[in-house]
Amino acid sequence: MREYAMADSSPPPQDTLVRQAVPRLWMPDQDPDPASSPAPDTAPPPALQVVTTRTPPAKRPPRARRRPDPAPVSNGENAGDNPDAPALVPRPRYSPTIKDLPSGERPRERLLAYGAQALSTAELIALLIRVGNHERSAVSLGEHLLAHFGNIKGVACASVEELALVKGIGPAKAAEIKAAIEFGSRLSLFTDDARPTIGGPRDVANLLMPDLRYLKKETLKAILLSTKNHVLAIKTISVGDLSSSIVHPREVFQDAVIASAASIIVAHNHPSGDPTPSAEDVAVTKRLVSAGEILGIDVLDHIVIGDGVFASLKERGLI
Repeated sequence: MREYAMADSSPPPQDTLVRQAVPRLWMPDQDPDPASSPAPDTAPPPALQVVTTRTPPAKRPPRARRRPDPAPVSNGENAGDNPDAPALVPRPRYSPTIKDLPSGERPRERLLAYGAQALSTAELIALLIRVGNHERSAVSLGEHLLAHFGNIKGVACASVEELALVKGIGPAKAAEIKAAIEFGSRLSLFTDDARPTIGGPRDVANLLMPDLRYLKKETLKAILLSTKNHVLAIKTISVGDLSSSIVHPREVFQDAVIASAASIIVAHNHPSGDPTPSAEDVAVTKRLVSAGEILGIDVLDHIVIGDGVFASLKERGLI
């Protein structure tokens, strides 16, 4: 926008603008000599200046920042019906800590008051691991561990590495759990007599089942006996599939010859839990019996260990 203004920034009179804007014309009846022209009666108007002014642009209001939409939270409804629905985020799981429980419901206090047999398996695990994590209490973590492996057998069969992979367990707690399981296994094998006596298949099952029932691979063991059926030693012969190509009489009778054993009893496990002897079990047993007759070391029986059950090949008339 342009404006005409005086040097002192005050607008000039309209007639002044006209006189300055329109040049003065010479007329014939006037004297062309400037010297003869009468002097102007007024001073010349001040020079005009062109002043340019710019109107500053109006300031825009600051743009409001858009807040991100909150993440959707799962409300328990089935979101699979709407494929365009955003993914649901599960709500954080709340589990009361041991301190939040009444004193009469805490595992340690219940064990002191009623004995260890009054506690559930999850509570026994809670006493072993002592603390939980930010999502689960120790009892809830014990329940989660049992659910992850199916039952207490799955926990007992799991390795330290498998236990440590469960969220909230880790290597330290996994080692504590395996130590407790091994302690119970050794306790079940302990007897007051340093040389227990074998009187039948039940004695063999009681002696070896805690060690064999949870193994994931077939393991063959030999019990070396004296002339009075006292246990001299228990030797591991092979680990893997029980077949005639793997189980050789040489490995079975080697320790028996060194220990001067009068007889032996062989036993192995079925990881499936079913102790029914297979045709391969019968074939291997007959081969061992024949080798024992040559060496003068009797093979009294072959026991197949299952999950809490066992089978005797001698009782079934298979040898």
